[in-house]
Amino acid sequence: MSALLWALVAVPLVAGTLLAIGGRRADRPAPGIAVAAAAVGLGLAVLAAFQQPSITVPLLEGAGIGLAVDGLSGLMVVTVTAVTAAVLLFSVTDIGPEQARSRFFGLMLIFGGAMLITVTATTLPALLMGWEVMGATSWALIGYWWDDPVRVAAAGTAFLTTRAADLGLYLAAGAALAGGQGLALDGLAGVAGPWLHLLAAGVIVAAVGKSAQLPFSFWLSKAMQGPSAVSALLHSATMVVAGAYLLIRMEPLLTSSGWGDDAVAWTGVVTALTLGLVAVAQNDLKQLLAASSCAQIGFMVLAAGVGSTVGGTLQLIAHAAAKSLAFLVTGFWLTRLGTKNLQELRGAARREPVAGAAFTASMLALAGVPPLSLWAAKDVLLAGALEAGPVLYAAGLAAAVVSAVYSIKALRYAWQPAPSPVGRCAPLPTTTSIPLVALTFAAVTLSLLVLPPVREALTRTLGAEGEAVPHVREFVLSGLVSLAASAGVWAWGDRRGPVPQRAARRALDWLGLEAAAHTLLVRPVRRLAEALAAFDDRVLDRGVDDLARGTLRFADAVDRRMETAVDGAAEGVAATGRALGRLARRPQTGQLHQYLAQAVAAFTVLAVVVVLVR
Repeated sequence: MSALLWALVAVPLVAGTLLAIGGRRADRPAPGIAVAAAAVGLGLAVLAAFQQPSITVPLLEGAGIGLAVDGLSGLMVVTVTAVTAAVLLFSVTDIGPEQARSRFFGLMLIFGGAMLITVTATTLPALLMGWEVMGATSWALIGYWWDDPVRVAAAGTAFLTTRAADLGLYLAAGAALAGGQGLALDGLAGVAGPWLHLLAAGVIVAAVGKSAQLPFSFWLSKAMQGPSAVSALLHSATMVVAGAYLLIRMEPLLTSSGWGDDAVAWTGVVTALTLGLVAVAQNDLKQLLAASSCAQIGFMVLAAGVGSTVGGTLQLIAHAAAKSLAFLVTGFWLTRLGTKNLQELRGAARREPVAGAAFTASMLALAGVPPLSLWAAKDVLLAGALEAGPVLYAAGLAAAVVSAVYSIKALRYAWQPAPSPVGRCAPLPTTTSIPLVALTFAAVTLSLLVLPPVREALTRTLGAEGEAVPHVREFVLSGLVSLAASAGVWAWGDRRGPVPQRAARRALDWLGLEAAAHTLLVRPVRRLAEALAAFDDRVLDRGVDDLARGTLRFADAVDRRMETAVDGAAEGVAATGRALGRLARRPQTGQLHQYLAQAVAAFTVLAVVVVLVR
């Protein structure tokens, strides 16, 4: 059993490492090796989901490495490996032979392997290992075209932002150890006292940062500088959903803290609503999809806050299929048409039927149009929100309406007639059409998971019995709202929306979050660093230099003055010793009569002394 889990995480990590260090010599076989490894990984994930293996490796006392596949992580490993396989197959054509394919496919496999460790981790050390490797490889993938300074800077922004939030996990690990409950994830809710609140705060900050929720959302905009295939993997089933997944898994900890569940729920719904409006304002398709990722993941975070494990899991799986599909089609259009501007993408869906149908399915799913998957998934998690409070439910429903607005906006541009007649694109290569068709099928059919018999089986698998279940009227309400919003956006067309220009510009700039981070954090830190550097140069360095110079002068003075006196004293002692030695040698003549005379003299002196003393 454990061999299966070892193989599940080892296959992508080993194959990816070999490709990454293989250099340009491995470029030619790299796509085939990567796709084969991903396919093997998918097969192992399906087996692991049924057999539910586990591993425990001792590391430190009370801090072992644990991996396990249970109901929740079983669904996640299948989702992660399936999307990874589809994206890698698409990349065979998207990443051309002239590029560093070995490095690209190697990093993608390592990234996928790190995500598998993250979702199967049962202890904080294992979680931190997967979390760290995933963050490092995401930086390398976003900055894949490293000779472009803009892309490298964007990768640095994404990496530093998520790293700052990741410190929360280390804070949580320290609080868990201080609380005396060990580092097993299922025992963290039992930490007592103030350590529990510190632990919950650390987990929430790390998860919110990784999932690009407010106020960390801006790093996802920068991540769009990476290849489209990277965006498809990062924004669908891996990295950005890792935080939401962690919050869903740590729901007992959030509840135990007494405040964490409410904080997480409101963070999720505010992000879903606000970043949805940011997506509406975008004219760049990749930026629109990035903002929509924040918004859609906000629903998962909301589900974690209201204790809707089933709803959050359904949202995560359905979003993975729809969002990866949208990014892959965007990458295809960017390669074929050379643009991702919505105005210039008019008629793009008409030029290639498979890509057009795939984009339509993904956008309708993101819009929550029934009977597609995200419509049903949202209703399941909103049932939990309704149980928590009507205001939270209303905010979630409003965010669902906004998701219909930005999705139909993008879809309308893609289906509008082109300004001037254009020909059809060449037929899709097989390696491109297969993942598009497979993901389209998933985006359309995953709504079957919400049907009562399937949902009940899923609830038992997740161990989530007793959670809120939506009524039929809630499905009908959300479906009608989504359809009405979609029809309204389609009919509104290109006319400017009733939004003040200043607010529209602010939304286009992602609410100015990056500028605010620079003002509130980056610039003060840089100024502090500059002040410390100046203190180091002008005070510490100068002090050390002055001390060194003083020591040299003192040594010189000692050498010139004290050394002479010491040498003279030493030479005087030596001369006195030599003189005494010469005096001592004089009586030692070797003549017997002289020794006798010396003895008589000595005894005479001794006799005189005795007489005088007595």
